[in-house]
Amino acid sequence: MVLTTASLGLVAAMAVPAAADDEVTRDQLIADCASGEGKCSFNEPVLGTAYLGDFRRVSNSLYNCSTSDATQSMGWSDTVGSTDSAGVSVTAGGKIAGLIDLSVTATYSHTWSSSHTENSSLNMTVKPGEVGWISRAQVMQTVSGTWQTHYDDPKWGHYYWFVPDTVTGPAPNGTDGQSNAVIVKTRNMTTAEKASCSSKAKKKRVFVAKP
Repeated sequence: MVLTTASLGLVAAMAVPAAADDEVTRDQLIADCASGEGKCSFNEPVLGTAYLGDFRRVSNSLYNCSTSDATQSMGWSDTVGSTDSAGVSVTAGGKIAGLIDLSVTATYSHTWSSSHTENSSLNMTVKPGEVGWISRAQVMQTVSGTWQTHYDDPKWGHYYWFVPDTVTGPAPNGTDGQSNAVIVKTRNMTTAEKASCSSKAKKKRVFVAKP
């Protein structure tokens, strides 16, 4: 007998009668995969086309309170992780990430990483009365597949459960012709920021502050 729970995208196989209060959720099945209570595999992975993710601030801010352009070297650091179809973080080094990597490696002969960290420095120029910072966008890619969870004894009335899932995470630079991007962004200071520049300590100076 096969039971399908359409609203959750769950499929159970090798069924035995289940009690009415034994309602399984997707989160419970994924949790059992992560803890090892369920013997899980990530089957038939399909990689989506890579794309450039959203830009996000990766540095402190450079305020120019002076009357001339200010150029300064700014360090930046960025860590991009992965999330599943429910918006839950896929932790680097965790069992879930390892199972996805194992499946992708077997299918595509290259590794999959749930997290990517990069850091460097960049010279940035900020005009008088402006504040600048560094933003970065990471190449991202989805991997879709189906979790197969096997229990030694029936759980929620079944030995096997199947959960479709899509995980979005960082892809290597250059995947599908997409490249990571690092840019300098600037804006005019707010009234409050200009007032701060007028203080004796910061007048006609350039200073760095956390965003």
